[in-house]
Amino acid sequence: MAKHEHLAKSMALPPMTPQPNVYPLSWHAHTKKLEDIWDAAQRENWDPKKLPWDTFDPSTYSWEEREAIAYWWTILSVFDASAPPVFAAAFIKTYEAHEEDAVRRCFFSVTRDEQNHEQICGLAITKMLEHPDPLTYVPKTEIGRKAQRNAHWLYYNGGRYWNGYKNAVPKYSLAVLFSSFLMGEIAAATIFHQMAAQCTEPVFKEAFRNIGRDEGRHMAICLSLMERDYPKMDLSDKALITKQVRAGFLFLSGVLFEPPEDFWDIPADFVAWQREIETVARNAGFYVPEYEAKKENWKNAMLNLKGVLDKYGIPFPAIPEVGITGEEIRDVDMVDIIPVF
Repeated sequence: MAKHEHLAKSMALPPMTPQPNVYPLSWHAHTKKLEDIWDAAQRENWDPKKLPWDTFDPSTYSWEEREAIAYWWTILSVFDASAPPVFAAAFIKTYEAHEEDAVRRCFFSVTRDEQNHEQICGLAITKMLEHPDPLTYVPKTEIGRKAQRNAHWLYYNGGRYWNGYKNAVPKYSLAVLFSSFLMGEIAAATIFHQMAAQCTEPVFKEAFRNIGRDEGRHMAICLSLMERDYPKMDLSDKALITKQVRAGFLFLSGVLFEPPEDFWDIPADFVAWQREIETVARNAGFYVPEYEAKKENWKNAMLNLKGVLDKYGIPFPAIPEVGITGEEIRDVDMVDIIPVF
């Protein structure tokens, strides 16, 4: 191997370091709101293991109910179990871009939060199924069999998302990433606050309350960065954001609505089976919004996002699934998406 040239023998100072490089060696502070969000993240950090699990007795549910409730957590985990590495990649990008100090710390806090959300999914599934993996679990009922088949297809689609995300992050600016992240956070904050209000199990109620608070903070991070960066955004990025919003709607519908068959690769009876499983969970006292409530939640989340993007002259895509008109976007594939939940 060739030896590295000793430049110090011939230069008073080294040459400029090629960029991107993960050593900012600077701690600039320009956005006080982000410092406040970081302080809140430090105060509000929590431990999934310390929730009131002693109040939770899975044996009070039938196996059909346990498998149905575990299925909902499995759907969530397809999104939340990918979130720590997704945000870790964005966290690294904030260092490469030499973002201000509070931005780097805020993205670290999001990565930490999402690890908590993943752990909640794992704890709930493991306790419900008495098995740590919904894909290798042996179903005990017909509902469990249907849930596992659906879970395999959810997992397959999630793997397709990760490959697309890895390719997308280096290509897109942080400003584009922020808008995609915001989409998931707006919707997530809504559903978790609702589930905290409706849930009857104390441990799940507490988990949803904490997760909803985390998602609200994540939303505030994205909004702060958009306020900072969007007024000076390159015009070419605006069309990309419009496409990303449409892609994000289609992807996140897998957890917040129902997965569209022309985007998600799923069997024809996937949605019918999911509705059947959700009915069992609902009847067991585990709150899952029904179809119309999901549709209304998604519509409100999209209108909230539209209100943000309208301020910066970014065209909003048509979302016909929830009755929102806008710019038609047709050529969206799983490899294009970068949103996270």
